[in-house]
Amino acid sequence: MASRTSGKGANSAAASARQRAGRTTGSGAATRAPAKKATTATPRAGTAKKPPAKAAKGAKKTAAKPAPKAAPNPTNPIYQLVRALWLGFAHTIGALFRGVGRGARGLDPAHRKDGVALLLLGIALVVAAGTWSNLSGPVGDLVGMLVTGAFGRLDLLVPILLAIVAIRLMRHPEKPEANGRIVIGLSALIIGVLGLVHIGCGAPGRGQGAQAMRDAGGLIGWAASKPLLFTVGPTLAVALLVLVALFGLLVVTATPVNAIPQRLRQAGTRLGLYDPAGGSPRDEGDDAYGYGYGYGDDDEAGLDTPAPRRFRRTASAAPSGAGPDPQTAEAQELDRRRRPRRRKERQDRFPEPNAAGLDPVDVAAAAAAALDGAVLHGVQPSPVVADLTSRIRTGPAPADVPGARDTDAAADAGPGSAVFSDVVDLTKPAAPPAADPLPPRAEQLQLSGDITYSLPSLDLLERGGPGRTRSAANDAVVASLTNVFSEFKVDASVTGFTRGPTVTRYEVELGPAVKVERIIALTKNIAYAVASPDVRIISPIPGKSAVGIEIPNSDREMVNLGDVLRSAEAAGEDHPMTVGLGKDVEGGYVMANLAKMPHVLVAGATGSGKSSCINCLITSVMARATPDEVRMVLVDPKRVELTHYEGIPHLITPIITNPKKAAEALQWVVREMDLRYDDLAAFGYRHIDDFNAAVRSGKARPPEGSERELAPYPYLLVIVDELADLMMVAPRDVEDAIVRITQLARAAGIHLVLATQRPSVDVVTGLIKANVPSRLAFATSSLADSRVILDQPGAEKLIGKGDGLFLPMGANKPIRLQGAFITEDEISAVVQHCKDQLTPVYRDDVTAGGGPKKEIDEEIGDDMDLLLQAAELVVSTQFGSTSMLQRKLRVGFAKAGRLMDLMESRGVVGPSEGSKARDVLVKPDELDGVLAQIRGGTHP
Repeated sequence: MASRTSGKGANSAAASARQRAGRTTGSGAATRAPAKKATTATPRAGTAKKPPAKAAKGAKKTAAKPAPKAAPNPTNPIYQLVRALWLGFAHTIGALFRGVGRGARGLDPAHRKDGVALLLLGIALVVAAGTWSNLSGPVGDLVGMLVTGAFGRLDLLVPILLAIVAIRLMRHPEKPEANGRIVIGLSALIIGVLGLVHIGCGAPGRGQGAQAMRDAGGLIGWAASKPLLFTVGPTLAVALLVLVALFGLLVVTATPVNAIPQRLRQAGTRLGLYDPAGGSPRDEGDDAYGYGYGYGDDDEAGLDTPAPRRFRRTASAAPSGAGPDPQTAEAQELDRRRRPRRRKERQDRFPEPNAAGLDPVDVAAAAAAALDGAVLHGVQPSPVVADLTSRIRTGPAPADVPGARDTDAAADAGPGSAVFSDVVDLTKPAAPPAADPLPPRAEQLQLSGDITYSLPSLDLLERGGPGRTRSAANDAVVASLTNVFSEFKVDASVTGFTRGPTVTRYEVELGPAVKVERIIALTKNIAYAVASPDVRIISPIPGKSAVGIEIPNSDREMVNLGDVLRSAEAAGEDHPMTVGLGKDVEGGYVMANLAKMPHVLVAGATGSGKSSCINCLITSVMARATPDEVRMVLVDPKRVELTHYEGIPHLITPIITNPKKAAEALQWVVREMDLRYDDLAAFGYRHIDDFNAAVRSGKARPPEGSERELAPYPYLLVIVDELADLMMVAPRDVEDAIVRITQLARAAGIHLVLATQRPSVDVVTGLIKANVPSRLAFATSSLADSRVILDQPGAEKLIGKGDGLFLPMGANKPIRLQGAFITEDEISAVVQHCKDQLTPVYRDDVTAGGGPKKEIDEEIGDDMDLLLQAAELVVSTQFGSTSMLQRKLRVGFAKAGRLMDLMESRGVVGPSEGSKARDVLVKPDELDGVLAQIRGGTHP
């Protein structure tokens, strides 16, 4: 009892102490204290004093903590069920939208264009319902606010414009290049017209209310007219807006200012107001401009005064029986040869109406249609416009226009008999100009058959999709690079990037006092961060104060040859030797002129894109040059790479597959080069282009008494697909011919393209490298091969499939590009077009050697090359040893002994003296004569 009493006293004392502490510390502790008291006030029998003390201590600890808020219990099954349902629903919706997005990207481009057109048509219907009728509801209010508020009184025309654009997208999906032109033209036209309407309605301002602006030109008209009215006044504002509207109309219709009269006459012809064959139906005495001058009336009346300029039918102006004189025919022939490409391009785009049975109106419409979409990437429609204007401007008629002979004949008939111009009578057939046969000459390349030749249309080559300038993968790489720089504490930042089809170049700017070597030292860390082993660092980027990091794209794009040849870079180059190579890292198209290289070495491992590059070179020449401009010699030791091009008219000999005949063809090229240089020296010209221009203009004439007729020399392009095979069969002859051609043939118009998949020092020798200045390296297997091609590393880090480094002549650093690709179907289409146009004219002396060859001694057999090498080695070293021949020539003892016996029979070395070396009987200065005698098989 005593213990229990003492325990109760202790508990009561502790409780009173807790109550006092609760009153002093706060209400939270005071409210919790009675609860503790209730639990500790009834102790069990036999309990000691210590446990209540522990309980009191625990009560103090709990009183110091704030009350926790109610939170969802993660272990609660209801909470887990709700969370699982919500996450499942969210993942399902996200996967659905991601699948729709991937499906939209995978749609065919034609379906996407149709979808855009139908969307525009639907918007046109909604806008028409809101502007042409009282469409109620939020959609009608939105249309009234946006369309009527922006366009004002002309809101009724907005649905019509949208419908026209939609119909054009559905009818002409193959002409996406004209969309930008139409958008720009329509924008300028709308701004000009709405500005004029706004000024005509009193130019209300925004202070007069929205309804007043809607009754005028709307917000667009107000924005277009208000600055002009404030700065230049109403008179000049109206004039400037009229010019803007006229510019938009010309851009939409693809009509340059100098082609406005043609378009007006075309419109008059369609409306029946103008007859190109007989003048105006309303007044036969009026000309096309209504000046009142008839066709031939003044000639019949015998007027002495010269008539002003007018349009006259050439056939009626020419007197009967008048024919072309010899001087006119010669001038016409020279002018026709001087401009073969322009005439042939016009025949391809603008066919002769007499030959095809077309009406002049159809011809004009075809020319107008050819203008559509001709301004892609800055390409001007100058060829078509020049063709249209050449038929109406007055002046001397060019010789290649049909009917020019009749015009010249009319001019020769006397003054007053005719007033001639370039206008021809398209309704009457014109006699084709007679082509004078060219006299045969052994060294002159010439064409036979019909001289008219049309270049293949670029529509035969496929179009690729538009290149991408940014993707999510690029943003991820930028984040990885930034993270690497921050982790290694390098003061550098990624300031931008340029995306190419294969790789993206990221521009990195360094902070102050940061060495470029610190970025180079992080190459492996960058490769690890971006998960790509093919990282190439350029320090610095040419023309920029930045370090370039080239990283391959995970979403690689294809480059089509058709896109390269249709680009603005290709349209700006008229040279027939300009070829398409591909796209560079910055997304620009890369063109190269083979005449400026002047020779190029293409090398790369198997599968790197070398064969595709050769196909693109040949197809580019076929698509841009006629056979009388470029002739080719194709050497294909593999016998399967260039078989597509068999029978094209550009070939001067059938495709050469035998390495022995290839060496003879190279020797023929050397002889052709010498003959061309003979003509250049005789006539005093330094380049074949100057000589051809003089021949076409008539300045270069053969000497008196000579029966030869001069003709322009075509460019000669020699393409060797596998140089290693030629160097294995006849290394000395091939190397000598290649070195001689590459040293001298540039001015003669002869250019070489050498390709090999084994760029080793025994194939690409030092002499060949020294005389082939331009290089195109694809992916190689080793650093040594890259140094052989480019004289620097880099090709071993390329990723293959067309990824290459182009080092043209005179460039300090190579250009990284993605080579163009062309399919076999495209090659077949272009080749078939060329073969249908003209049959090839082969030369028989290309692989026949330089004349009657002397028979080789049967004793030598197939060891001619080894014998020549052994003779040169023995004579140059003046040491005739069989063991030396074994080591130097890598032959066996029997072969070395046979070579020594052959040299002994030809007086090069003396007889054998046991184990001693043989005496050498020929001095080093007599080596050339001895080698020539060995080749001929005669004894010295």
